[in-house]
Amino acid sequence: MSSGTRWHGPAMARFWGFCWLVMGFWRAAFACPTSCKCSASRIWCSDPSPGIVAFPRLEANTADPENITEIYIANQKRLEVINEDDVEAYVGLKNLTIVDSGLKFVAHKAFLKNSNLQHINFTRNKLTRLSRKHFRHLDLSELILVGNPFTCSCDIMWIKTLQGTKSGPEAQDLYCLNESSKNIPLANLQIPNCGLPSANLAAPNLTVEEGKSITLSCSVAGDPVPNMYWDVGNLVSKHLNETSHTQGSLRITNISSDDSGKQISCVAENIVGEDQDSVNLTVHYHHWCIPFTVKGNPKPALQWFYNGAILNESKYICTKIHVTNHTEYHGCLQLDNPTHMNNGDYTLIAKNEYGKDEKQISAHFMGWPGIDDGANPNYPDVIYEDYGTAANDIGDTTNRSNEIPSTDVADKAGREHLSVYAVVVIASVVGFCLLVMLFLLKLARHSKFGMKGFVLFHKIPLDG
Repeated sequence: MSSGTRWHGPAMARFWGFCWLVMGFWRAAFACPTSCKCSASRIWCSDPSPGIVAFPRLEANTADPENITEIYIANQKRLEVINEDDVEAYVGLKNLTIVDSGLKFVAHKAFLKNSNLQHINFTRNKLTRLSRKHFRHLDLSELILVGNPFTCSCDIMWIKTLQGTKSGPEAQDLYCLNESSKNIPLANLQIPNCGLPSANLAAPNLTVEEGKSITLSCSVAGDPVPNMYWDVGNLVSKHLNETSHTQGSLRITNISSDDSGKQISCVAENIVGEDQDSVNLTVHYHHWCIPFTVKGNPKPALQWFYNGAILNESKYICTKIHVTNHTEYHGCLQLDNPTHMNNGDYTLIAKNEYGKDEKQISAHFMGWPGIDDGANPNYPDVIYEDYGTAANDIGDTTNRSNEIPSTDVADKAGREHLSVYAVVVIASVVGFCLLVMLFLLKLARHSKFGMKGFVLFHKIPLDG
């Protein structure tokens, strides 16, 4: 076999794979800062000479910083600052270690975009103060601060508070330097006018009807004086808050049933920590439901039609799937406070790649104002009113598709309606006949032929 043929097929594939591997290592090495080593997920800088003077950054367009999960820095005496934009590119960062280095300052928003951070180790650096605002948005499982020359002040009391909580880091031998440069155990530190704040939420009964409004009031206290804010989560209803010093109010208007079960909190925060007082909102509502059950595999796509036209769903008219059982889907077309404008024919079409099926129902929610009273015997009773507190699509919602009246009940209702119609028809015919009879009798009295009577329903043939 010639040398040229050896480079075809599997041999050529292995060669190019090796080339790409070499280029990958070269690319990573080229992007890695001096005095550091880099891999696809890790950066470590432990060589003190020449060392680094700034937080390590991968060169733009040559690496993927979002894939970095660990940064380890040690013995870097000239590294003193972490700026706001130094760490923001490492959005996947989980572990950050800076030990035996010269770190003195960390910007307040340094970790704003690093929500995945779980472990931070700042052992034996030059930190004299550190704010809790650096970490308030993080769900840290470990924060190690041993060996830093903290200054005894209210600024570090949050660390003492954190040490005393179950969710805080494991017990650490932490000290601070007082005005006499004497080491004071942080656990024994007492600072006048420096404590946790408190929040007190004054709320009325938070069981309200959909569409109503409500106002919550809150007061906060503490020294240092805390800031106050409202945490409303993903509240759907329109809301407006007003805050004045240590007092505040929250006005919620046109409350939506979607907000039932939501938690609303008043939060007080100062440099030592925070406190909050919370309430849960319960919303009573009145919805109508057109129940249905759909079977299909793969899951069918559902489309509603109203009076033959596509029904454009909204937050007021929408499909809710309450129970899913393998290939069965039980749900409702939910209508919020429907009126006479929503009366009509509703058709549901279920369709997947193997076919489709459709069913139609006529719905009558209320009569036209001033015309009828809303009673309409032609519409079935399978549409029901749904009272109670709002539930999510898969919550504790009764599947009322089984509550459709049985055939016997429907037949009984039909016979009752038929009996009523028969009585009305017979009465009408008898009344009409009486009127005709009276008219003919009157006419007979004035006839010149002297007619005395007549046959009402048939003629008797004369013998000829």
